[in-house]
Amino acid sequence: VYAKVASILHPAPPVTPGIHPSAAIDPRARVAPSAAIGANAVVGPDAVIGERAQVGAGCVVGTGTSIGDDVTLHANVTIYDRCTVGPRSILHSGAVIGADGFGMAEESGRWLKIPQIGRVVIGADVEIGANTTIDRGAIDDTVIEDDVKLDNQIQIGHNCFIGAHTAIAGCVGIAGSARIGRNCRI
Repeated sequence: VYAKVASILHPAPPVTPGIHPSAAIDPRARVAPSAAIGANAVVGPDAVIGERAQVGAGCVVGTGTSIGDDVTLHANVTIYDRCTVGPRSILHSGAVIGADGFGMAEESGRWLKIPQIGRVVIGADVEIGANTTIDRGAIDDTVIEDDVKLDNQIQIGHNCFIGAHTAIAGCVGIAGSARIGRNCRI
């Protein structure tokens, strides 16, 4: 009840559309007219920014990335190329989505990097805490389903699958290729 009452008494402020003059928007990007792009934000080629989306100061949205309607990216969120963020999701400051997973192969006592060519696909109504990192898949995608809630300072490895309506508390580390079901609490 408290959560519902607090939401009514303290609604999110409406989005003030516009692109800050210091933002760098690639000419091939598509930004909805109702979206807000903050100071020093970067939106790469073929990226799509949805209706009423907010891209905070210093954010980076990579090439071919899709940001859904009503998404909020707080300051300094980085989303690498080709990732997807579903509608109404909230990403807090310092979140990094789509960095390479820890994919290495040993050969003759040296480590060889395995290219990480998958994506991160984030569903609708997801909340991702500050300084949380989600690695892109090595071949397949890393998937965060709808209504997942991730606290601050969580690390999710490559090729993970997090089922809908799961909540994960701060400082949890999830190894690559882990599969977590729906409605879990960690």
